[in-house]
Amino acid sequence: MNRQWMIALVALVAAAMVVVPASAADYSVKIGGGPTGGTFNTFANAMAVHVPKVNANIKASAVGSGGSVENVKRVHKGESEFGLCYAVDLDLAAKGQLPQDSATYQNVRTLGYLYGAPAQLVVRGDAGIKSAMDLKGKRVALGNAGSGAAASAERFFRHIGLWDTIKPEFLGYSQAASAFQDGKIDAFWVLVGYPNRSIIEAAVQVKIALVDVGLDAEQSKFYDAFAYGPKVIPAGVYGKDMPVCNTFQDATILVANKDLPEELVYAVMKTLWSADGMAAVTSASKAFDEMNLENGFEGTSVPLHPGAVKFWQEQGKSIPEKLMP
Repeated sequence: MNRQWMIALVALVAAAMVVVPASAADYSVKIGGGPTGGTFNTFANAMAVHVPKVNANIKASAVGSGGSVENVKRVHKGESEFGLCYAVDLDLAAKGQLPQDSATYQNVRTLGYLYGAPAQLVVRGDAGIKSAMDLKGKRVALGNAGSGAAASAERFFRHIGLWDTIKPEFLGYSQAASAFQDGKIDAFWVLVGYPNRSIIEAAVQVKIALVDVGLDAEQSKFYDAFAYGPKVIPAGVYGKDMPVCNTFQDATILVANKDLPEELVYAVMKTLWSADGMAAVTSASKAFDEMNLENGFEGTSVPLHPGAVKFWQEQGKSIPEKLMP
């Protein structure tokens, strides 16, 4: 190769190095899920699999946790980059109003709504328990300590004046279902989408019933005190003889640490709320049917992350001033 050709080749290589854009930054993230057998855990696992499949520069791992409250605290501290939580816990945490915890957790930002999480209070079908008020003196599993389920249960039972009369057990959903089948507890509480796997497991061995806590909530003005909303669980969800159950629900929200790069959050949003992304998480659980572009960021009162603002504005969503970063 003569000298002129060599000079030309060097010039071409140099030009290519100038015009070819740098590759995207590499990221490794943790996603705060929940206890084994819960819907939080299912979503975190599905997200950890699908996001890296679409984005080669993102590595993700699902992290087990106590659930909603613990995830808010971990995301606030940067111990988990992403996490799932309930809207009520997120709102109270930002205001320093969590039970027995006056610290404020304001480093957490909203990405989007995933699904409604109705309270489901499971008892034996032959126990004669028709109202939460019938649980006086009973052993009730509430979820893992630090979970959104446990926080919501304590909130509800305190509000109706029952907290000091029950015997609370802090067990994850699968543990609670097992203890229920063995007769070690009288009832267990879950705050998840339906049908829930742990309740199904319990129903295989024991005839179950769902307590109509919606009536207790309405009569005690629970909705005036907290931002929950009424919900109806259709008949037949846990067996053909299961009647309609009136209850209340929280909104499940995907959140991120406020200091994450906008480009990272935007990429995650585009991946999860794409047709393929929504199909991937829905295939993991039907509870995620409500995760869609229409529902957007419904239910949250905590500001969106800048990456989420960019994404939702591209979808034609108007962002209320109170939710702007």
